Amino acid sequence: MKLVVVGGGIAGLAAAHRAVEVAHERGMALDLTVVEARDRLGGTIATERAGGFLIEAGPDSFLSEKPWALALCQRLGVEDRLARTDDRFRKVFVWRAGRLHALPDGFQLLAPTQLRPFLTSRIFSWPGKLRMALDLVLPRGVADDESLGAFVRRRLGAEALEWVAQPLVAGIYTADPDDLSLAATMPRFLELEKRERSLILALWRAGRKAPQAGTSGARWSLFVTFKDGMEEFVTTLAARLPAGAALLKHRVTGLERRGAGWRIASDAGGPLDADRVIVTTESHVAARLLRYVDPALVMLLAEIPYASSATVSFGYRRADVPHALDGFGFVVPRAEGRALLACTFSSVKYPGRAPEGHVLLRCFVGGALNEAILELDDAALVARCRDELRQAMGVTAEPVLVRVYRWPAAMPQYHVGHLARVEAIERCVAALPGLGLAGGAYRGVGIADCVRSAEAAAERALQNQ
Repeated sequence: MKLVVVGGGIAGLAAAHRAVEVAHERGMALDLTVVEARDRLGGTIATERAGGFLIEAGPDSFLSEKPWALALCQRLGVEDRLARTDDRFRKVFVWRAGRLHALPDGFQLLAPTQLRPFLTSRIFSWPGKLRMALDLVLPRGVADDESLGAFVRRRLGAEALEWVAQPLVAGIYTADPDDLSLAATMPRFLELEKRERSLILALWRAGRKAPQAGTSGARWSLFVTFKDGMEEFVTTLAARLPAGAALLKHRVTGLERRGAGWRIASDAGGPLDADRVIVTTESHVAARLLRYVDPALVMLLAEIPYASSATVSFGYRRADVPHALDGFGFVVPRAEGRALLACTFSSVKYPGRAPEGHVLLRCFVGGALNEAILELDDAALVARCRDELRQAMGVTAEPVLVRVYRWPAAMPQYHVGHLARVEAIERCVAALPGLGLAGGAYRGVGIADCVRSAEAAAERALQNQ
C-alpha cells in the first residue's frame, strides 16, 4: 500500500512511525512517503545548542498525564533519554502590580485546594477570596459548552480569571479565555462541576485520593522532556522511518481524488500517487490543499482560527540575575498591560539547559490577545522583553545569549463550538475514502494529543488492508 503523509512535524512523524509499526505487525508491504515543505523535520519542535546553552525554539516538554507521547517513547526505547523537571522548584509566580507573587500552594489552574496558602496569598483581595469561596455553594451550570472565561467568572469570580486563569491559560493556548471553549480545552473542569457541583471541593477530594503529579516517588513529573532537547524526539522518530521516506523542501500545492486513490501535487518534481493520504498540517493549510475535494470540509477547516507567537530566550550569568529563581517561572495577567505572556526559568525547570554559573530564561510574547507586538522587529522585541525582565526581576545586565523564534499562525484556537465543528469535519473526512487528518487543530494542541491524533489516523489508514 502507498501512504503519503503531508507534513513532517511531530504529528506527521508519529503517523508515519505508527504506520510502519502496523504494517510490520500485519506483515503488510508499505510504501511510505513523508512530504515536508521546510528543509528540516519537526515543525515547531527545534532545539539549538550554543555556548553551552540548550535553547528550545518551540515546545520544551510534553505532559506525562496524557499517556500517548510517553507510550511512544517507551516503544521507541528512549525512556532513558527522558528528563523530569526539578520539582524542588515547582512554584509559579504571577506578576501583579510590579511584583512577582507566588501562586498559592495547591492552586490547580483554576481553583485553590489548600486553605492556608490561599488565605495568605497577596494575589487576591479579600473580596476576591470571598467570591471564590462562593463556589462551595453555587449550583451547577447548565451549558454543555461555554467559554473558559464565562465558566471561571461564574464559579470563582473575576479576580480568579483576571489574575490566575487568564495568564495561565495564555501560557498554554495563547488564547483569549472569553473565546476559548471549556469543553474542548479543559473538559475535566466541566466534568467535575457536573459530577460534584463545587469545583473547589471536587479538586480537594481528588487531591486526597491520589498524590499530586510530579511529587516525590512518582517516576515522571507532570512535564517531561528529553535530556538533549525536544528535537531528540524528532530525530529518533525520523531515524526509524524507511530510508528515503522523507522528502524535504517539497511544498504540497494540492490534493485530488484519482480513481480509488489520491494524487498529491507539489512544487518540487512530479505528483505523487497514493492509496492513502494523511494531512497533518495546520487546518488552514489543509483547507487550501483540499480546496477542490470537498467545499464543506474546506469551509469547516478554514473556520478554525490560529494565533501567532514568538519566544525570546536570554542567557545570563547567574550573578547578573538578582531573583532567587526558586520556581519554574512567572505568568503575566493581561490586566498588567505588558508585552510578556510568561517567562520560563528554563535552566531551573530542566537540567542541562545552561552552562555552569549561567541561567537561561525564555520569554513568550504574542498570542491572540497581543499579536500586534509581533509587528516589532527582532531588536525591538528583544529590547521590550529585556525591559520587562528588568521590571519583574531586576535584571539590568547584558545577556550573553539572545535567540528569537517566531511562529506565525501556528497555534489553533479552540473557540466555543470547536468540538461540534470537529465532529462535522470528521463526518466529512469519513465520506472521503483514503483521507485522514491529524494534528493539533482538532482534539488537543499538545505533543501528546498530536501523537494520539496521528497514530489513530495511521491505524485507520491501514485497517482492512
